[in-house]
Amino acid sequence: MKVLVVEDEIRIREGIGRLLARQNSGYELAGEAENGQQGYEMVCCQQPDIIITDIRMPVMDGLEMLEKIYADGYTPKAIVLSAYSEFEYARQALKLGVTEYLLKPINLSDFSKALANARMQVEKERMRQPEEMGTLEQIISGLLWGGLVADVAVQSYVEQKYKIGPETAMLDICVYLGRDYEQHLGRARRQLELLLSQRPDISWCLLEAPYEKSIYIVLYGVKQINSVERWFQYEILSDRFTSEGRAGVGCIQSRGIAGIREAFETLAPYMDWNIALGEDVMISYPKITKVQNIPCTYPVELENQLKVAICTMEPEKVSRYVAQFHKYFLGGRIFAPKEIKECYVRFLWSLINIAKEVGSLDYQKLEQQKLLEAIMNARTRKELKAAADGLLDKLKFHQGTEDEVVHLTVKRAKSMIHEFYQTGITLNEIADKLDITPEYLGSQFHKEVGVNFSTYIRDFRISKAKELLIGTPLKLYEIAEQVGYTDPKYFSRVFKECTGQLPADYRKAHK
Repeated sequence: MKVLVVEDEIRIREGIGRLLARQNSGYELAGEAENGQQGYEMVCCQQPDIIITDIRMPVMDGLEMLEKIYADGYTPKAIVLSAYSEFEYARQALKLGVTEYLLKPINLSDFSKALANARMQVEKERMRQPEEMGTLEQIISGLLWGGLVADVAVQSYVEQKYKIGPETAMLDICVYLGRDYEQHLGRARRQLELLLSQRPDISWCLLEAPYEKSIYIVLYGVKQINSVERWFQYEILSDRFTSEGRAGVGCIQSRGIAGIREAFETLAPYMDWNIALGEDVMISYPKITKVQNIPCTYPVELENQLKVAICTMEPEKVSRYVAQFHKYFLGGRIFAPKEIKECYVRFLWSLINIAKEVGSLDYQKLEQQKLLEAIMNARTRKELKAAADGLLDKLKFHQGTEDEVVHLTVKRAKSMIHEFYQTGITLNEIADKLDITPEYLGSQFHKEVGVNFSTYIRDFRISKAKELLIGTPLKLYEIAEQVGYTDPKYFSRVFKECTGQLPADYRKAHK
């Protein structure tokens, strides 16, 4: 199994080489490249089975390289490396059909799993490609996954044996089963075969697509392809097909055997519109491109309520706010699935950060990469909900001993200061949220932290103001507002008391 590494940082390239050497036998380092252009040239020469590539590189980035490689007909499996901040790049990488996506810094366990998955895909495709033309199912499998090219010989054979010419109308259907693929595959396949057998006027080919967690169907040999599409939509969305039989359905029309792969690749990125439209709609391309959606406004207030509930250790409220978050994207409004996913990432990462700070989440055991992948790869609302529910299951709320209660109470108060310092939050407000008296909170806060509440929140606001003065071009009144002071003059006076300088002088001294 030949592996090519494309990474502009030499330390990371060398590190990957060492990780590769620690794997079981069967991997050969085919070469190393410093940028996408070199990587592309080495692919043409070495034809590796697997590419491990960074996204951002000079000359040509990783995504441009992969697009060029795939456009030229090469089909290596790709493992993409990136940082969480490059969420949009990761989404583009998955659109390209990238096998695995690893967050930096890389650890041996994740690397080994990604490499093993990529190798498995390579080996499966080799097995799928028939040595001879074989059945229509074998041919279409070869076109989709095995590197088979619809050349003159293949098209001639298919036209002669199956009456599929270059202009034959095809309806290519994806029945997405999602995370329950293995569990429901058998039943879903039987349902589909029974449905299709009721139409003797339609010829069809059905394929299992485990990596895509789907069943692919190719319908052909019909004159009124639009009529067949409407029939299939009505039947597949009927009560006979329960949610166990399908999670999302999409279709696209194509011409001849040569257009099948491009058709399914075109349809794939639109399948996640099931998130926006629900499971009771069949995604039909190109109709889906004309759907009018509205901008998705992130529910900031709901996020703030969630943070307070976590700080105050109220699991019922946490669950209720997460449930409200799920419902936020329903109600007849249509948002772009990309924006919905980005909202989920922001909301759940906010939950992670505050839960970690108050000690309600074992951060070391949290597999953030898997959670991110689950959200990015989701094609249905059910999958997004499952990702959120999986995170909720990891939250731990406990009462503890009296000393632990005091410690957690102060910790929660500090967390609320960190989250809501911009709003001018007071000791009384925090005490009310924690269901204790302000006197008790103030006493315990001073005892454990070493300074009183007002001093702590003042110093925290001033530290944030310093960051804004040095790192942003914001005006002084804007900075004052952002750190919780409504009166810029009062802010300047407090700042000078703490630092010995006015804000403007502090900015000049540190520029």
